[in-house]
Amino acid sequence: MEKRLQMEPFDFQPSIHLLYGENRINQLGELSKEVANSSRVLVVTDPGIASAGLLNRAVASLETAEINVFTFQQVQPNPTTQDVKDGATFARQIGGIDLIVGLGGGSAMDCAKGINFLLSNGGKMEDYWGSGKAKQPMLPSIGIPTTAGTGSEAQSYALISQAETHIKMACGDKKARFRAVILDPTLMASVPRRVAATTGIDAIAHAVESYVTTKGNPISRLLAKEGWQQLSRNFEAILKENPTSQVCGQMLLGAHLAGMAIECSMLGAAHACANPLTACYQITHGVAVSLMLPHVVELNQQQVGDCYQHLSPNLAQEIRRFQTLANLPIQLREVGVPESDLGHLAAEASKQWTGTFNPVPVNQQILNQLYESAY
Repeated sequence: MEKRLQMEPFDFQPSIHLLYGENRINQLGELSKEVANSSRVLVVTDPGIASAGLLNRAVASLETAEINVFTFQQVQPNPTTQDVKDGATFARQIGGIDLIVGLGGGSAMDCAKGINFLLSNGGKMEDYWGSGKAKQPMLPSIGIPTTAGTGSEAQSYALISQAETHIKMACGDKKARFRAVILDPTLMASVPRRVAATTGIDAIAHAVESYVTTKGNPISRLLAKEGWQQLSRNFEAILKENPTSQVCGQMLLGAHLAGMAIECSMLGAAHACANPLTACYQITHGVAVSLMLPHVVELNQQQVGDCYQHLSPNLAQEIRRFQTLANLPIQLREVGVPESDLGHLAAEASKQWTGTFNPVPVNQQILNQLYESAY
C-alpha cells in the first residue's frame, strides 16, 4: 500500500483583491469605489514616481471616478519615522481621508501603511513595533508596486527605520494589509537597471528564505517556489534595456508571490544580517541581502539541502551568478564595511526577529562567521 505523508496543520488567511495586467492602473478609480466607496484619497509616493509620470496616471483614474485626490510625494528610500510622521501630519491637515493608496516601491507602500497606523490609531510609529498593536480599525488601502522587489503589497508589515538610530522596525497588523493590489507591468517601464537589479535580488531572497523557514507551511512553500520560478527565469531579462511587458509582469508576480510567502512564513538569517548593514552603513537593502544570501544558503545546506534542490541543483552558485549578471558587490569590503566592525554587526544581527525563523539556529557567534565568510 502506498505510504501517505501526513501534512502539518497550517493557518492561511488570504484577503487581498489582486488585479494583474497591462494598464490595470486605469482601473484605480473604479477599484477605489469598490473597496471603500471612496471620495477623498491620499496617494503616498516618492518624487521619482511623480517625475516618471506614473503618479499622473493614478491621479487621472481617480479623478475620472470623481474622487478628490491628495498626494504626499516626500517618501524617501528606507522610510523613517519622520517620513511617516510628516505624511500623517499632511493627511490630518487636509482631513477626511477615506482611502490610502501606496504607489511606488516598497518604501512608498511601507510608508503608506505607517501613515495608516498613525492616522487611525494615533501615537508614534514605535508604538506599533511588533505585531497586532493597532487597537482601532484602520483605513482601507490599495497597494500599487512599480518595482518587482519587496512584496510589501502582499504583507501586513511595514518596515520603518527610526530616524535617529536607523534601526529598522517591523510593524505589523492584519488590519494594515492592503485591501486590493494592482500589478501593472507598464509601471515598470522606466525602472533603472540598478533598481531592477537590487529589487529583483531582494525578491529572490524573499523566495529563497521563505521557502525553508521554521514557520513555513505547505502554502508558503508553494508560493515561495512559484515565486522563485518566476523570478529566477526572468532576472537576467529584466536587467536588459527595455525589458518586455511579459518579463516585467512575471517579475512583478514573482515578487508578489514571494511576499505572500513571507506573510505566512517570515524570513531568515540573510535578512537578519542585512538589516544592520543598512542601518549602520546605509547600504541599499537589496545589496545588503544579496551580500549575505549565498553564505546563509551554504549554512542552511546541512539542514534543508533537499529542499533547496527543488529550487536549484546548486542554489548558492545560482545566486552568485545573479550577483555577477547584475554587477552587484559580492564582498563586504567592497561596500566599505571595516573588518573591525563585524563583531558589532553580529551583535546587532542577533537581535533581529527574522533570524529566529532560520532553519539552522543562529547566535552571535554563527552570525559573526557569516559576516566573516562574506568579507
